[in-house]
Amino acid sequence: MIASAPTLTYESLRKIPLAYASCSIGSSNADTLPRKLEAISKAGFTAIELSFPDIIDYGSRLLGHQVATENFAELISVAGEIRKLCDANSLKVMMLQPFANFEGWPRGSLERQDAFTRANGWIEIMNVVGTDLLQVGSTDAPAEKITTNRADIVADLRELADLLAKRNMRLAYENWCWSTHAPTWKDVWEIVRAVDRPNIGLCLDTFQTAGSEWGDPRTISGRVGDMELDELNRRFAASMDELARSIPPEKIYLLQISDAYKPTRPIEDKVINGLRPRGRWSHDFRPMPYDGGYLPIEEVTRAVLRTGFRGWFSMEIFDGGNQGKGKKYDMIPYAKQAMESMQKLLKNCADQ
Repeated sequence: MIASAPTLTYESLRKIPLAYASCSIGSSNADTLPRKLEAISKAGFTAIELSFPDIIDYGSRLLGHQVATENFAELISVAGEIRKLCDANSLKVMMLQPFANFEGWPRGSLERQDAFTRANGWIEIMNVVGTDLLQVGSTDAPAEKITTNRADIVADLRELADLLAKRNMRLAYENWCWSTHAPTWKDVWEIVRAVDRPNIGLCLDTFQTAGSEWGDPRTISGRVGDMELDELNRRFAASMDELARSIPPEKIYLLQISDAYKPTRPIEDKVINGLRPRGRWSHDFRPMPYDGGYLPIEEVTRAVLRTGFRGWFSMEIFDGGNQGKGKKYDMIPYAKQAMESMQKLLKNCADQ
């Protein structure tokens, strides 16, 4: 347990390194990876989370044919070109993401074999682009297809952590708020503690944290259980206090930043195109801070900072507008606005 929380001075928060997820910018087919990197760099960010779909898209343009997700020979070649692009824009690759549906498959199954094949391929890409961090989201595979037994989940992630350790790489485990078995920060923290490896930590996220315990796109109010606001805030504050007191800062690898729009009408409570309601909410309704969202993201950010964490903050937004149907913008001013919103968040979270 952490004895006392450090004072959150803005001067100390200004030193936090800032990244931007490559999947979180661009509103047209013309917004290619080279243009994305240029906009991110011009806005003052020093690193990116490299998104796997961006590798596929850039590789397909570069090679003149659609690159298959499992064609790691081509993807590794493309990764080398992406590293050159990043170097030219003074950007480092902080993390490769999003590695999905890794854990929980039955032993001996084709799905489990595929998960490890993918992991080995992604590790080679990581090596080429120069990152040591792999983001793994808590699986959203259907409960009837995977095990939700905690011991099996832990064993799978321990095996992946050991695989990464052979290359001096780390695993950042994230709660996806629509996950089958680990939708909250506490779920993934319990799993990371049980995995008990020095190279596994947390990818925390303002949207995923607030969106699992405070917000709910299926309700009229946009809040969990249409709960009275005072009671919901009390419960959420207690959860954030527990987060701040219980997680050592060295076990947090990054904090992803985004808010959420409250849907104009509740999102239908069923699976559509493989996505649960919170998954669809995440996919299309996530603006940058102070741009129309309603979640208590400052409370999440303060809780993470009160652990003593001063590592990467990364903007990861999926802004389809408040209808979730898409939003057109020019990337360079948009990235600059994202930097301004990040700085505003830091200032608002400072005690002095």
